[in-house]
Amino acid sequence: MAGTTDPVQKQAEQDATEWLIRLQEEPNNPDLQSRFADWCAQNPAHLDAWNATKRTAHLMAKAKPAGKADWQQFLDAKRNNTAGRAPNDAVDALLNIDYEKAVAESKVISAQTRFQKRGNMSWRGIGLGGIAVAASLMAAVIGPDIATRMQADHVSATGEISTITLADNSTVTLAPESAITVHFDGTTRFVELLDGEAFFDVTPDPQKPFRVGADNLTVTVLGTGFDVSEGANASSVGVEHGLVQVENAADVPAVFEKLEAGQQVRVGRDGSVLRSQTPTSQIGAWRKNQLIAQDQPLSEVVDQLRRYFNGTIVITDEVLASQTVTGVYRLNDPVSALRGMARAQKATVREITPWILVVSPS
Repeated sequence: MAGTTDPVQKQAEQDATEWLIRLQEEPNNPDLQSRFADWCAQNPAHLDAWNATKRTAHLMAKAKPAGKADWQQFLDAKRNNTAGRAPNDAVDALLNIDYEKAVAESKVISAQTRFQKRGNMSWRGIGLGGIAVAASLMAAVIGPDIATRMQADHVSATGEISTITLADNSTVTLAPESAITVHFDGTTRFVELLDGEAFFDVTPDPQKPFRVGADNLTVTVLGTGFDVSEGANASSVGVEHGLVQVENAADVPAVFEKLEAGQQVRVGRDGSVLRSQTPTSQIGAWRKNQLIAQDQPLSEVVDQLRRYFNGTIVITDEVLASQTVTGVYRLNDPVSALRGMARAQKATVREITPWILVVSPS
C-alpha cells in the first residue's frame, strides 16, 4: 500500500514526529519521558511508528549538504581575490558564512513559512534547532546550487519548464531545476548543460555545427530535436527528429555513437553504454508533464521526480532504491506519482511534513 489510510496508523505517525521534537527539545525531562513511555505502551501501532520515525531521522541526520564543495571553492576564491583590501561589511559577511548553518537555517525558515501558509500551526513553530528534520532540510538544496546558478546563463526553478530562444533561433526547453551556459561566436555554437535536463530544437547551419556538452559527453548536430539529461550515475541523449553524434573521448574505450530519430543512448559514469529504441513521442516526454520509466531503478526515477516537488523525498532502504520501475506518471502531481511508484514496489510513502516525504518498505 502506497500511503497510510488507517486513521489510527496515520495519527500514530504524526504523534511520533511530535514526540521526536519534544524529546529533542527536553531530553532530561522525566515527566515527558514518562508520558512518552505511556504513549508507546498504549498501542502496538505507536511503537511501530516511533521505530520508523527514529530510522528516518537517523538517515536524514547522515545526509550531507548538497553543493558544499562548490560553495566552498567559491568562498575560497573570493577570499583570495579580496586579500589585503579595505574592510567591507557586506563582503566580510559573505566570506564568513558558515555554509551548513546558513543552509539549515534558510531551509527551516522556508519550511516554516510554507507550513504556516497551509494553515497548520500544530507543529510547534518548526524551530527545530539541531534535530534530524533540520538536517534533512539542510541536505535538500532545492534547484541548481549557488555555484551553478552563478555560472549559468539560464536556470529553471522547481516545477518550472522554461523555453529560451537562442541568437540563431534555436530553442532550448529547460526541465525544472536545470541550468545551461551559452557560448556563441562567429564560428561556434555551444551550449553546456550544467545541471538537469533540456530539449534542443536546433536551427540548421552547416557552417556552424551546434554542440551540447553534458558532463563528459559532447553531442554534435546539424539540425535536429533531441533531449539531453544529466543524472547522478549517467548522462542520456534521445533524438526526436534528425541525427546527432554522441562522443566521450575521455572514456576507455571512447564513446562514439550516431543516433537517429527514436534512438537513445545512456552513458554511465563507469563507461557503460546502453542504446535503446524509443517512440519519438516519448523523447522529452516531461515537456507534456509525463515521466516515463522503463526498467529504471527507483532511485533514478525519484531523482527526476524531485525536480517537481518543492521539498525533500527520502528513500530509506537501499534494496528498495535499486528495484526497477516501469510506468507512466504525471509530473504535475508529484506526490501522487510517488505513491504510484511506491504502490508498485509494495512500499509506503509517509508524509513527515507537507514538504518531507519518506519512502520505505511496507
